[in-house]
Amino acid sequence: MEFKYDTQLLIEGKDLDEDVINDYFREHFKGDCLLAIGDSELIKIHFHTNEPWQVLEYCASLGEIFDIVVEDMDRQSRGLKG
Repeated sequence: MEFKYDTQLLIEGKDLDEDVINDYFREHFKGDCLLAIGDSELIKIHFHTNEPWQVLEYCASLGEIFDIVVEDMDRQSRGLKG
């Protein structure tokens, strides 16, 4: 597994643009399975990466972030909890 962390969250803000967010992710982060969808006030993010803290930092710069989930997919694949 190349990317270890499944990172999911919601961003609430003003004038959010999913195309701009998608482009930023592709240019600045290593990862796959990117999903950044929503409207100008609420965007859902789903991204596999090894550096979830960078994703959280960027998203927090866009607005309020909540419903944050960072799961270690390697631990999940081995049947481990936590």
